[in-house]
Amino acid sequence: MTFTQLEIFTLVAELHGFSAAAAQLGISQSAVSHALKALEKEMGVDLIVRHQASAELTDVGRQLLVRAREILGLSEAMRQEAADVLGQRQGTLRIGSFGPTSSLNLLPAITAQFRLRYPGIDLRIDEGADHEVVQWIRERRVDVGFVVLPDERFDTAPLVEDQMMALVPRSHPLAQLKTITLAQLCEGPFIMSEAGCACLIEPLFANAGLQPHVPYRISQVITILDMVSRGDGLSIVAELALPQRLREQYPELVALPLNPPVSRKVGLAVRDRRQNTPATNAFFDVAKQMAPTLAPRRA
Repeated sequence: MTFTQLEIFTLVAELHGFSAAAAQLGISQSAVSHALKALEKEMGVDLIVRHQASAELTDVGRQLLVRAREILGLSEAMRQEAADVLGQRQGTLRIGSFGPTSSLNLLPAITAQFRLRYPGIDLRIDEGADHEVVQWIRERRVDVGFVVLPDERFDTAPLVEDQMMALVPRSHPLAQLKTITLAQLCEGPFIMSEAGCACLIEPLFANAGLQPHVPYRISQVITILDMVSRGDGLSIVAELALPQRLREQYPELVALPLNPPVSRKVGLAVRDRRQNTPATNAFFDVAKQMAPTLAPRRA
């Protein structure tokens, strides 16, 4: 068993194909296939089910993928720690990011400062829904990820707190108010965000004994903004998920605070801080130092 074989195995699993893994590694598809077959022969089990245009993990493959990532993570940590002894900061940092909240409003400023301080560290960023980022952290697909807090499953560091905002069409009578109650949002069709906010929004209504009429469940914030602007319904999204130039981009939409206000905390998470690589610790330090500058600006 070699580190190269494990790296190939993890890439094939993540990219769901041999050709995609080969392209990322800069080797031939036959080399990828040969390495994986050699690993399977040594392990005595099939790790990948090969299809004509894709590949998927077997049950045992899913179990061993976590171990493979652990081994590769420890190997990367050793390389980075050895480089630190020589006064160098090198290596790779894998970051999980979700939607506009982190990808547009948090990550760019943090990574810009991080690259200035640590130009020798390569950043690899995967973007998905917040529940996907949580899964990537658990599976060690990423070293660190942005998550909604609290999350007791991980070691975390809070970065920023924003508010949940009600979205209404500018032509709607509620648009004239300064704040909006949950009961008022039940007066018309409600567009439920599936982009990570549903787990926050649905309990709000349930705890208040309210049940909004939800004909739409939408995963993209931009779609929600368009639908509310057209008058298709009302919605709630997190403040950091809104465009910074909301009024310019969506003149027919109004974002108003909830009454009573509802806050949301966002931070960084790792599976186990004790296993952090030096690059991960450095990213934590930069992000925490920048936290006071990351507060949302009311659109």
